[in-house]
Amino acid sequence: MAYETIKYEVADQILTITLNRPDKLNAFNGTMQAELIDAFDKADADDNVRAIIVTGAGRGFCAGADLSAGADTFDRDARRGPVKRLPSGEVDYSDPQVRDGGGQVTLRIFKCLKPVIAAVNGPAVGIGATMLLAMDIRIASENARFGFVFSQRGIVPEAASSWFLPRIVGISQALEWCYSGKVFPAQEALAGRLVSQVVPPDQLLPTARALAKSFVEKTAPVSIALIRQMMWRMLGADDPMEAHKVDSRGIYARGRSEDVKEGVVSFLEKRPAEFKNKVSADMPSYFPWWDERDYQ
Repeated sequence: MAYETIKYEVADQILTITLNRPDKLNAFNGTMQAELIDAFDKADADDNVRAIIVTGAGRGFCAGADLSAGADTFDRDARRGPVKRLPSGEVDYSDPQVRDGGGQVTLRIFKCLKPVIAAVNGPAVGIGATMLLAMDIRIASENARFGFVFSQRGIVPEAASSWFLPRIVGISQALEWCYSGKVFPAQEALAGRLVSQVVPPDQLLPTARALAKSFVEKTAPVSIALIRQMMWRMLGADDPMEAHKVDSRGIYARGRSEDVKEGVVSFLEKRPAEFKNKVSADMPSYFPWWDERDYQ
């Protein structure tokens, strides 16, 4: 796919995805939705991509949904044609046309097998803020601003943010930001634990790249992929036994792998490890352990 709304650049095993509609503050539209999903598909399939940074071109990260359609911006029937109806005349909410586009992006990021770092360079509002939540680590420029503005637009939080946001910042902080719909500065995002660092604008990408490099050097790609999914998916587990089951499978399967033998021997020999297992070919047989049907 040739990208129109994003840039896809790989250097030193780090992929940088840049939202690239700077004249529109990188406002989100259907093309950007499709291109982001394709980019994460492509990244997962490429063993040369070991970590991902997502940032914005120009002075914004993402100003939210493209509102150029005016009052019909969020009216799916007006924008795409009527969705299916049940015999009663009620909406058939199983129609794929009903699905939230931002949620399809965050669910794809959620399934990613590579670490994902958000480098928030400017305003991140609406989907610009909620797409960040499925990323692992968020670093903000001093110029960044955030807003979960849905209540001020008459809609509700999207992109699965009602699942992600309370788990990241806590229920009270999540509700405060969503009730008010206010736009708030980077330092408030830091105090609320939405971001882990606030840095000068010229240090944003170097800081993100240094962090990504620390994930790439000295680590086993298959272990990183498993760790990412183990941590995220255990947020929804109702008992630590669920983690124990997955941990046990991982320790057994990886314990017999060439990567683990290399990791131990290289440590004993006091030399850098050379991990050979690949995410594209060597994920253990129990992966994925969750039911994929709900994510099709």
